[in-house]
Amino acid sequence: MKKTVTKLADGRELIYYDADADADADADGTAGSAVAPRDAADRRPLGSVATASEIRRDPLLGDSVVIASHRQGRTYHPPADACPLCPSREDRLTEIPAADYDVAVFENRFPSLTGDAGRCEVVCFTADHDASFADLTEDRARLVLDAWTDRTAELSRHPGVEQIYCFENRGREIGVTLGHPHGQIYAYPFTTPHTERVLRSLADHRARTGGNLFDDTIADERKDGSRVVVEGEHWTAFVPYAAHWPYEVHLYPRRRVPDLPALGEQARAEFPRIYLDLLRRFDRVFGPDEPPTPYISGWHQAPLRGWEERSVEREEFALHLELFTIRRTSGKLKFLAGSESGMRVFINDVPPETAAARLREVADE
Repeated sequence: MKKTVTKLADGRELIYYDADADADADADGTAGSAVAPRDAADRRPLGSVATASEIRRDPLLGDSVVIASHRQGRTYHPPADACPLCPSREDRLTEIPAADYDVAVFENRFPSLTGDAGRCEVVCFTADHDASFADLTEDRARLVLDAWTDRTAELSRHPGVEQIYCFENRGREIGVTLGHPHGQIYAYPFTTPHTERVLRSLADHRARTGGNLFDDTIADERKDGSRVVVEGEHWTAFVPYAAHWPYEVHLYPRRRVPDLPALGEQARAEFPRIYLDLLRRFDRVFGPDEPPTPYISGWHQAPLRGWEERSVEREEFALHLELFTIRRTSGKLKFLAGSESGMRVFINDVPPETAAARLREVADE
């Protein structure tokens, strides 16, 4: 992997990640071309970025809420020929000055988290506007994994960052405003409410059983087998026993590690095949006439600091990816209405065992 760090016209950081020429093969198996120098300048007349976000604490729930009014002006569903995530070509100038790229990461121009309150980055998976993550080659998917890992390691060194979340929103139904295949990275200055609840459950399980909640959950799922969707030598993907969403899959490495930088090479090498398989199953689950399945996919990583105040150690946390869709059946979405939004009690219309069976059924033959 070749990494090139540069700056955009307004001072935001831009990082190119390029595969070796003999590694990034095209879909037809031919080798990619040599990596061009990433020295194209951002020729846009951009002013300085004016952003301000505020983190407020909910006194009843203890949740952190980000107030970011500047995001009202962010780019909203531009036509394909005005997409800011495509490469810059001729007089069409975008967020990425190069005429082509493999993977590119840059500071979000409209970030939810700013300054000492964290950082938000955009990850462009490919220069192809009409592709999706599921269309990537295994080599390109591995390059994205390497980029996620590198950004996690780099952002972990920021003194104010407490947790890093690499994720992808896909589909208008999810709320995506840019159609180009991309994800985001949030570097939070606090541990998220979701993770805090997981950590409490982790501590309670150890106190009650002496075991690790993640390890025991994976062992139970593998033993039962009814909710396992895909297994590799180094990864297990399953629909959780109490899935919140109609189609929801959790993907764990077999060897427990707290975050992406700690992931071993064998698991890294196998990940692209397993993950691309899952995404392609999601696109087939509702039938061939349905549009691409909207989903959210994100890496859950251990918080970075504050472990001396907790009843568990950082190494007890298990890195994992959670993938789910809000589509519950053909042409119908799962809305978070009264019980879910008002009381945080999810009602799932699809039994997890049924969802797992359907996902196994739609394997690519």
